Amino acid sequence: MHFEALYFPDRLELINPAGDIAITTLWSRVEQVKKVLTELGIDLDPATSRITVIANLYGNGLPHMLRNLLWNPQINRVLALGQNLSGSREDLADFFAQGLKEDEFLGVPVHRIIGTERVIDGLVQPDQFRNGIRIDTLETLSNPATRQGLVDFFQQLPPQQSCNLERVNIPLPEITVQRYPSEPRNHSILRATPLDAWEELIFRLVRFGHRNRLKKGERIELQNVKITIEQPQEEAAEYLAEYGFSLEAFRRYQANILNPDKPADISYTYGNRLRGYFRHDDTVVDSLDIAVTRLREDPESRHAYAALWDNSRDLPEGHSCPCLVSIFFRRFDGKLTLTATFRSHNARSAWLENFYGLMAIQRYVAERVDMETGPITVFSHSISIDSDVLEQARMIADNKKTDDVVDRATGKRELRFDYNGDFTVTIDRDTQEILVQHSYNGMALAEYRDRRADSLEQQLARDGAISEIGHALYLGREIARAEMQLKQLRRKGNTE
Repeated sequence: MHFEALYFPDRLELINPAGDIAITTLWSRVEQVKKVLTELGIDLDPATSRITVIANLYGNGLPHMLRNLLWNPQINRVLALGQNLSGSREDLADFFAQGLKEDEFLGVPVHRIIGTERVIDGLVQPDQFRNGIRIDTLETLSNPATRQGLVDFFQQLPPQQSCNLERVNIPLPEITVQRYPSEPRNHSILRATPLDAWEELIFRLVRFGHRNRLKKGERIELQNVKITIEQPQEEAAEYLAEYGFSLEAFRRYQANILNPDKPADISYTYGNRLRGYFRHDDTVVDSLDIAVTRLREDPESRHAYAALWDNSRDLPEGHSCPCLVSIFFRRFDGKLTLTATFRSHNARSAWLENFYGLMAIQRYVAERVDMETGPITVFSHSISIDSDVLEQARMIADNKKTDDVVDRATGKRELRFDYNGDFTVTIDRDTQEILVQHSYNGMALAEYRDRRADSLEQQLARDGAISEIGHALYLGREIARAEMQLKQLRRKGNTE
């Protein structure tokens, strides 16, 4: 039986297709291992060597390697040596020594190699290797014991046996995960308009949200999501209607959120909690009017803050409690900004409607203190979508083609603006360096210089110089291109 690779044939160093030994060099270079084998006099002749193949084993390559071994049962021993940067040596050894256990990963049932953190599909099991495959391990090539171990390994090999086992092909499963990895408490969204922000929010929940079962049912949830909208303005009715929203209904909601009166058959309203619920010395506390007074007296006041949560009632009773728990007004860059905090949020049905209500609250105060409205920021401690509308949410998320800014009227796409500024990449021929100039609104802020792209990458990352991932990827390409040009200039200079 001769070796055939089902996976990564172009990455495997084939020695003798009829051999019965495989060597994995983990993260070390295959060429370096071959050089050491040659120095030690170990047979690498394609006609006589016991070594079938030499290849790396990075962490994610284990499922492919196991399938290559099942398809080639003449290989009954695998020697692992080299730099073990990801624990792939233990993953391989423990797969055969300890086996698998059922587990969960990113919301999907999986199998984990016992004794490790490596998650793989469970379609390939250790007992399927009927050749009794054996895993031998050595250390790095710089370890003197490794060289002697290599000599001993090949000197002590038993004679090669013929193989009568059949090949087994177990295809890799399709990738299916319920969510992608992220820190679920660290999502921040900055968009120009409410609808843009809402679309991105749905995308984040579909892609990164965790499944949690509440008393109300299963939810897809993120925590402490921060969303800032720079231009909090009403959008055209036709754009809202595309997602089942009604501008007319939003406007009715805006009127209600300013109404201090609460109907008798409702536990609470935001308007009542803001303007008619709390009392001080038998006087109704109108939080919005008090905020107006504060800001008139001192436009830079940081006391224009209102809480809607009533600890004396909401905390002990624990039901029918406001989701909107606080609002904060602050003049910033000459405009009135608003920051709102929600205890919990239904992203699909409530978030956008709530935001339109916040716009009405902001306008109410801004008009009375003679300020222009500025950005609105919304914090949601728990934000989720019901699992029964997940497919609908997926359709909304799939509508996102790129992260560009899209003009809804024209369909024109533009790169998202980086609030940290602009960068120009050139080559300084006098110093033979890559020059990255950082500017904002035409004013120079800083210069970054080096001959190596990776050094410039470290400098820019250290300074937090870039805020948009698309801008960072673009700038990375420009710096890499400049590095290539600089190398060409040097080569040309050396030949003249």
